[in-house]
Amino acid sequence: MFVYYERRPWKLIVGLLLVLAAINAGQMALFRAVRQVISTTVGGRLVPIYSVATNEKKVALSLDAVWGADYTDNILDTFDKHHVKTTFFLAGFWLEKFPDRVREIAQRGHEIGNHTYSHPHLNSLSPAEIRTEIMRTHEMIEAITGRKPRLFRPPFGEYSNKVIETAKECGYETIMWSIDSLDWRDLSASEIIDRVMSKMHNGAIVLFHNNGTHTAEALAVIIPELLKQGYKIVPISELLLKGDYYIHPHTGEQRPIEKPKPVQRPKPDDQLRFERRSGDERS
Repeated sequence: MFVYYERRPWKLIVGLLLVLAAINAGQMALFRAVRQVISTTVGGRLVPIYSVATNEKKVALSLDAVWGADYTDNILDTFDKHHVKTTFFLAGFWLEKFPDRVREIAQRGHEIGNHTYSHPHLNSLSPAEIRTEIMRTHEMIEAITGRKPRLFRPPFGEYSNKVIETAKECGYETIMWSIDSLDWRDLSASEIIDRVMSKMHNGAIVLFHNNGTHTAEALAVIIPELLKQGYKIVPISELLLKGDYYIHPHTGEQRPIEKPKPVQRPKPDDQLRFERRSGDERS
């Protein structure tokens, strides 16, 4: 059968629009509330990025350069051999001592991040002193490589709201790691390999040091094994999410903010409307 609606479509249209407006308003209010909740960490404590939420098998290898450069060439050669690009966090005094190595790292296509100038305990410094540490190294990196770094790693992995806020004011995203190779403890190559591979996950950021005694040897095994397992190794900036995101307050995982899909409004129609109800049709 057919159901006939009277020629008063404007009432129906107005009613539908009011319902849709209420739904939209509710969605936006919920979205604002969610953003407010997820943007506020536990106790108001800010958190840096430790890893990235992704379904892709992508990971980032990072190396802090602070105390020496004895093994850097071997590490760079391993990266070249497997066509891998990574991220180096450089301290300012290391830049001063090894400017040619800095240029080589950049020329080989690796990303360069900021690791302060003197590698201090930043939590004990004032915002002005933190800014000086960051910007002094920023200017050195730009002068040597022509690049403006945008990633910052605090020395010793120490941070606070003061550190993260000051870095952000300097134009930096604060980056930590989800897997520590512990190569700085002078572990053997096999111990480093086992530790890193056993903890590997999508979106991981792995910490190494350019002058670890067995780091180059371990990377020569870790990199081909990751590639064999289907992982893509990328610089940190390529791993990071590009859209709106929040950082999980307990894990430091960078996660996307899911925006509500807009409700599609029906087009006004002032013609007669008919609705056919299947199963009730009469001949």
